[in-house]
Amino acid sequence: MEHLFRQQRGVLDVICGYMGGCLPNPSYEEVCSGRTAHAEVVQVRFDPAVVSYEELLDTFWNIHDPTTPNRQGDDVGVQYRSIIFFHTPQQEQAARKILRKLEEERRFSAPITTHLCPAQPFYPAEEYHQRYFEKNPTAICNAKVPVQT
Repeated sequence: MEHLFRQQRGVLDVICGYMGGCLPNPSYEEVCSGRTAHAEVVQVRFDPAVVSYEELLDTFWNIHDPTTPNRQGDDVGVQYRSIIFFHTPQQEQAARKILRKLEEERRFSAPITTHLCPAQPFYPAEEYHQRYFEKNPTAICNAKVPVQT
């Protein structure tokens, strides 16, 4: 997700990290254990004069499978759940509105399992997780999304 969000027009920064768990400053190994309840997330800082929160949500829905509980591709575990952490009541309202619309349109072939939760403390992931695809250009990314530039 980080690489694709970085390509989005109006995105100023993207940081990989962890949110939604019970352990302060978790390590990747602790998060992968499933015992901390953290989700692997990206924190997106953006210019709302250039890109709207709703446009970022549209990108989110297009770059992952929101119908597989605790799974993204070959990655399995609670840390891979589909989740949106909102920071304001307006973000919550926008996310819920789009989620309802996607469910009404039956855009996905299975029920959407994405959780919507208030933002919690964010812990940046280790440096080797940041800009992963830039550091590992031969890594395979199966995401297919029309990213705005």
